[in-house]
Amino acid sequence: MEPVLVTGGGGFLGKALVKKLRVHNYAVTSFSRRHHPSLARMGVPQIQGDLTDADAVKKAVIGMETVFHVAAKPGVWGSYDTYYAVNVTGTGHVVKACRAQGVKRLIYTSSPSVIFDESDMENVDESVSYPKTYLAPYPETKAIAEKKVRQAATQGLDVIILRPHLIWGPEDNHLVPGILKRAGRLKIVGRVDDLVDTIYVDNAALAHVLAAQKLKENPSLSGNIYFISQDEPVSKWALANAFLEAAGLPLIKGHVSARTAYAAGWCFEKIYGLLGIISEPPMTRFMAKELATSHWFNITRAKTDLGYYPEISTQEGLRRLKAWLSRNG
Repeated sequence: MEPVLVTGGGGFLGKALVKKLRVHNYAVTSFSRRHHPSLARMGVPQIQGDLTDADAVKKAVIGMETVFHVAAKPGVWGSYDTYYAVNVTGTGHVVKACRAQGVKRLIYTSSPSVIFDESDMENVDESVSYPKTYLAPYPETKAIAEKKVRQAATQGLDVIILRPHLIWGPEDNHLVPGILKRAGRLKIVGRVDDLVDTIYVDNAALAHVLAAQKLKENPSLSGNIYFISQDEPVSKWALANAFLEAAGLPLIKGHVSARTAYAAGWCFEKIYGLLGIISEPPMTRFMAKELATSHWFNITRAKTDLGYYPEISTQEGLRRLKAWLSRNG
């Protein structure tokens, strides 16, 4: 079996990817900051370490043929230096370690937010360039990291970059819980008819496996970027209500303008910054722009090159999420 490493193997996407790789008969090892009992129960070897520790990363990739770099610092609030340390410096350590230890392939998990220019993005493809400025550390540092990975493709390391958008499903620890904890306080921001792409977690994991397989078969794909999604843009508000309904919580009521939300985000950022508040504000400028715009993407390239098509429909994903919430609510 081919030995592979998943950074962040105990996280939401990471664990789904570990499971998918095992189904496809890979010998999987996880690299993350802490020990994960769920991986131990599956018999998955775990290496504990931090992406900011170059030596730990270098040791972790020894003997691996493919590395899936999934781990990152997500979110919309926090110090730039913290995001940079994990997303940029950490990714640089992964790239350098792969090259030094003779790893053949690197599959990097990026984000469509790296090209978000604060306007509607509808049916855009991978040719869209990076914006000049960013409203939050996460997309900015992920963009810098993505460029590092692309550069590695010119230096002897075969790489593919994937851009999944709004990953969700059972065991989600970010998107779904973020909506559920705001139940009763959420309001529609801006238009009600704007559309977004999402991706069910198992489909995102599948795309990563396909990327590794296709890159092995065809190294000329190295350096390519791929949007991946459900291939079914939906109203973000309808989806949020579907999550709330699955949890038996009140649906979204009320509406605020995009301008009001942006102004509120600016105010919260100033107040939280001045007071040194670490917790995430109720609104930020980045959140306001994301909530008030469409962002869905053309995944023709992923279909053509990787053979990627979502196996789990949005409807089936919601059924699975509801069943999981009922068991773990």
